[in-house]
Amino acid sequence: MLEEVERWLHTRSWSAADRPLHRILAAKQRTGQSVSVVLPALDEEETVGDIVAAVRRDLMEQVPLVDEIVVVDSGSTDGTSKVAAEAGARVVHRDTILPRIPAVPGKGEVLWRSLLVTSGDIVCFVDADLREFSSGFVSGIVGPLLTDPGIDLVKGMYDRPLGGAAGQGGRVTELMARPLLNMHWPQLAGFVQPLGGEYAARRGLLEQLPFPVGYGVELGMLVDALHLVGLGGLAQVDVGVRKHRHQDGQALGRMAAAIYRTAQLRLARGHLVRPSLTQFERGEDGFEPRTYAVDTEERPPMAEIAEYAERKVA
Repeated sequence: MLEEVERWLHTRSWSAADRPLHRILAAKQRTGQSVSVVLPALDEEETVGDIVAAVRRDLMEQVPLVDEIVVVDSGSTDGTSKVAAEAGARVVHRDTILPRIPAVPGKGEVLWRSLLVTSGDIVCFVDADLREFSSGFVSGIVGPLLTDPGIDLVKGMYDRPLGGAAGQGGRVTELMARPLLNMHWPQLAGFVQPLGGEYAARRGLLEQLPFPVGYGVELGMLVDALHLVGLGGLAQVDVGVRKHRHQDGQALGRMAAAIYRTAQLRLARGHLVRPSLTQFERGEDGFEPRTYAVDTEERPPMAEIAEYAERKVA
């Protein structure tokens, strides 16, 4: 590990307990910064309501840390929108945001569009499939941004159990993202959960970043933020344990392909030889190929979008 990264681990890696809530609140009041919480959601009616309710109860009603909580529904066919609204979120449907640009499927697409329907100086993203959620996830990762003006992006770090095995979640992280980062961006080797969906950043940084539309968004954001603000502007906070729905192996393969593609673009910005992935499933006549397109599109920095610029002027 680079000496720079070792120093970073001592100076930019914290526990949520290092910043008590009263200290975070005092910093928010002193600086006047506002905080938006965004949940990208697709068919998450079983979990999204509990997350929204916890944030609203603990961080909006009991203490004034969060100024708005927005669920961006990317086309759910279940009761996600209804449950989220009943729990106290403002629900916005992906396709109603920036309609002149047709929406494409993908988590990064939703996060990118969320910048147009939120107003916080700090934007905190939380996945909508978390179970046994604690509002400490939000206060923990928002805390450094409110108390330290030199921090621009904070990732949550946590244990990710798989079944009954501790620490065995995050398979794509260990098999794809961590090797890529260690080999090509060794300054980022200290991040425990580089692909984690719980992180917060200053709006001024987010609006300068391109957003891969799919699963590559977290890796792309981390690499691009490193180039914009340097390692010293990045941090991570231990928020405990993250429990969520795990995907099957083939879904993880497609996720890994999208992440590799994101890395490839940032390494060379060159021609994609074959932006597709073929996997195999056993059928009646043996193994059958299934070919999936790998996300190749990225959204430009939001600062370049006319509607966003007009909103800031207004």
